[in-house]
Amino acid sequence: MVTRRYGTIVKHLTDDPETAVELAENLSDDVLAHLAAALRDEVRRRAVSGGNLDALTEQAFESGFGRDGLGTMPWVDGSVIVCPGSIMAKSRTNHRCRFVSVDDVWIWESVDLIQEEKLSHPGRTEGFKAVALLPLIEGMSLDVVTGKARAGQHSVDRVVSFEVRRGELVEVSQRQVSGRGMQ
Repeated sequence: MVTRRYGTIVKHLTDDPETAVELAENLSDDVLAHLAAALRDEVRRRAVSGGNLDALTEQAFESGFGRDGLGTMPWVDGSVIVCPGSIMAKSRTNHRCRFVSVDDVWIWESVDLIQEEKLSHPGRTEGFKAVALLPLIEGMSLDVVTGKARAGQHSVDRVVSFEVRRGELVEVSQRQVSGRGMQ
């Protein structure tokens, strides 16, 4: 009887998301925090198991960078957010760069990072290109930060902000920045 009842509860929750919201409203703070972590872990697990991440990364190295060598804006592929980033240096103290910040931390420091691969970019403009993959988590915010260094001083030129809404990456703002340092 418990198995049948459990199945009925799960079916009711999946057929009517408002019932799941109502259930969440009645949970204690500790249980709600545990459930939130479990849901985030499940989204990440599904993103990892949902496709060939190595092939996705390889494809992103082919198409995720502009003629200037900088990463393009991130995009969604299935249940994964693909985030190209790069640094193109003319010298040790002079470079251009574009990287993604996720929920206010650099992508390489994000607890949600699934995988990241870097390739050096030798030549006239040395540096590297990187592709990072994130799970598509509702409410996640991304900032694509474009900056430069001149004489060793970093500055931010532009920030494009996105938010995950209903399974899509939605641009929420763009701003030109002048005189602010990168951290």
